[in-house]
Amino acid sequence: MAQQANGVGQGAAGEKREWGHGQFQYASLCIRENPGCLFIATNRDPTGHMTSVQEWPGAGTMVVAVSCSVQKEPIVVGKPSSFLMDFLLKSFNLETSRMCMVGDRLDTDILFGQNTGCKTLLVLSGVTTLPELQDASNTIHPDLYTNSVYDLVGLLQQ
Repeated sequence: MAQQANGVGQGAAGEKREWGHGQFQYASLCIRENPGCLFIATNRDPTGHMTSVQEWPGAGTMVVAVSCSVQKEPIVVGKPSSFLMDFLLKSFNLETSRMCMVGDRLDTDILFGQNTGCKTLLVLSGVTTLPELQDASNTIHPDLYTNSVYDLVGLLQQ
C-alpha cells in the first residue's frame, strides 16, 4: 500500500481508506469557498474488494458524501466516464473501433468500453464473478470474457 505525505493509507483507484469528518469538512470548504474550484472525482465505485471475500465502501461513497454536502455533482474523470477516452482520441488520433477495453468490473471497465465504442473483454479474476455476469438482472454484457488475462497469452502466441 502506498503512503501519502500525511501518513494516511491510499487504496486502489484513488480510494482513501481512512476518511473522517475532517477530510469531508476540508473538501466541502475547498469546493464551496473557492470560486472556480473544480470538484473532480477519479471514480464513483460503490465498493472495493480488499480481499477475495470482503467488499468495502469504495471511493464513490466519499464522492457521494462530499457531493451531498456541497450540493454539486463532480466531474468524473475515471471509468465509465468518457473523459479520458475523449482526451486520448484527441491527443493521439486513435480509433475506438480498433481498441479493446479489458477489465474486471462490469459497471466501470466494461461500461466504459461500451460507452466509448470499444470492444470489451471481461476478466473474471477480479471484481465480477461468473454468476454475476450470468445473472438475469445484469444489463451490462461484454463482447468476450475469460477467467484470467493469462488466457490471452495463448491467443497471442497463435
